[in-house]
Amino acid sequence: MPTFRAPRGTRDLLPPERRAMTRLETIAGDIARRYGYRPIETPLFEQTAVFERGIGDATDVVEKELFRLAPRTEEGESWALRPEPTAGIVRAYIQHGMQTWPQPVKLMLIGPMFRYDRPQAGRYREFWQFDIEAIGDPGPAVDAEIIELADRFYREAGIADPVIFLNSIGDGACRPAYIEVLVAFYRHHVDTLPPPERERLERNPLRLLDSKDPAMVELNAAAPRITDHLCPACAEHFAAVQGHLDALGVSYRLDPRLVRGLDYYTRTAFEIHPADATGQQSALGGGGRYDGLVELLGGRPTPAIGFGLGLDRALLALEPAGLATIPDPPTIAVVVGADPGATADRLRIANGLGGEPILAITAMEVATEHPEGERVRAGQRVEEGLLLDRVALKRADVTPWHPQNASLVVPHATDAFAPFRDRTAMAAGVALQAAVRQPLNQLGSARRGPLRQDRSDG
Repeated sequence: MPTFRAPRGTRDLLPPERRAMTRLETIAGDIARRYGYRPIETPLFEQTAVFERGIGDATDVVEKELFRLAPRTEEGESWALRPEPTAGIVRAYIQHGMQTWPQPVKLMLIGPMFRYDRPQAGRYREFWQFDIEAIGDPGPAVDAEIIELADRFYREAGIADPVIFLNSIGDGACRPAYIEVLVAFYRHHVDTLPPPERERLERNPLRLLDSKDPAMVELNAAAPRITDHLCPACAEHFAAVQGHLDALGVSYRLDPRLVRGLDYYTRTAFEIHPADATGQQSALGGGGRYDGLVELLGGRPTPAIGFGLGLDRALLALEPAGLATIPDPPTIAVVVGADPGATADRLRIANGLGGEPILAITAMEVATEHPEGERVRAGQRVEEGLLLDRVALKRADVTPWHPQNASLVVPHATDAFAPFRDRTAMAAGVALQAAVRQPLNQLGSARRGPLRQDRSDG
C-alpha cells in the first residue's frame, strides 16, 4: 500500500491517458484557430468575489464546490481556485480594456478547473475544459456558430452523433415575470420540496429547475415552461438561433426544462450529451449567452456567449472507440552494448541518431546473454524486417521492425561491429550510423523522405 496517493477526486494522467488528452487539446486548438478564436491564459485562482458575483452566491458551485484558499495574514484578499473559466476571462476582458478592441473578441482557453464536488465517473475535483468565449456580439448568428463549433469538436474527436439540447431562459425583461409564476408553482408544492430546495426557493428559485436531487425530477417536469413566457425580443432571438442552426445542418432538440447551473446565463442555453445517454449527469459540456456578466463585474454592458466542454468526460465517452488512451509510439532504434563502462559512448551514439528524423533510445543495461535459440545473427534479414539483436530487443521491450510498428534494434560493440571495437567512440558512432542508414532511409523515404547524410568527419 503506497504511503501517499493522489488527493481524493483527482487522478494522475499517465502517458497513455496524457497522450489521449493531448490529442483532444490539439483538436480543440486547431478548431478554435480555424474559427478565429485566439488563445488566452488566466490565473488558476482569482479573487473569490469574481466567482461569487459572476457565478452567483446561491449556486452549488459557490455554496458547496468552491475551493477557497486560506490567505496568509498579510494578504487582505480572499482567493479561490477557478471552478470555471468564463468569469476569469471576463475579468481579464475588463481589466485589459478589450472593449476597445474590434468586437467581438473571440477567445479560447484549455486548462484545469477545480470544484469540491462528490467524485464519480467522469467528474473530478480537478478537471480539464475546452472553453470558447465570444464577447461583444449579441447574436443570434454567433450563438449558432459556437454550438456548431462544439458539435464539430466532438465529431472530430470521435464521438458520433452528439445530442444537442437547446433552450432559451429569457433575460431581464421577461424572466422576472416567469420567476413569479415559478415561485407560485413551487410554493403550492412546498411540502414535497427537499430542505435545501426550500431554502433555494427564497434565494434563487430558477435554480430549482437545475436541481440534482432525484426527488425534484417529477415536480420539475410539471413546472411552468420558460419558453411560454419569453418576451417578443427573446422569442425572436431564440427563433433566429434555431433558424441559423437549421441553415448549418446542425441537429438539436428543444428542452424547455434546461437551465444552466450558473447565474450569469441569459437567453440561449445548451448542453451536449452522448447519443446513448441523457440526463444532467451525462452532459459532456454546455454553454450559453451571458449578456449581463461584463456589466456585473464592472464593465460596460456587453453581450457575450461561450461554452465549456469537459475533456475528462469526452475521454470517458471515447472509451468504447478505444480512444481514451493512446499507446506508446513505436521505437525506431535502440542502441545497446556489451561493455558495462560504455554508457557514455552509447548515449552519444543514440543522441546522434536522435538528431535524425527517428526515435532513438539508449539501453543502459548491457546485453551480454545470448541463450541458444534466442540469438539471431546481427544484420540477418528476417521475415519481419531487419532484426539486429533479439536479446537486446527483448531487454528494451520493443518489437521487431516491420511496416506496422517500424522498430529497429541497433547494437553497439557487439559481434556485428567487432571490427570497430578498438576504434574511437566517434568512429564507432559513424560506423553504426552507416550500418543502419539503409533500413532507416527506406523507412524515412516512406515517411518523411531520406535521412540526411553525415559529413565525412562524422
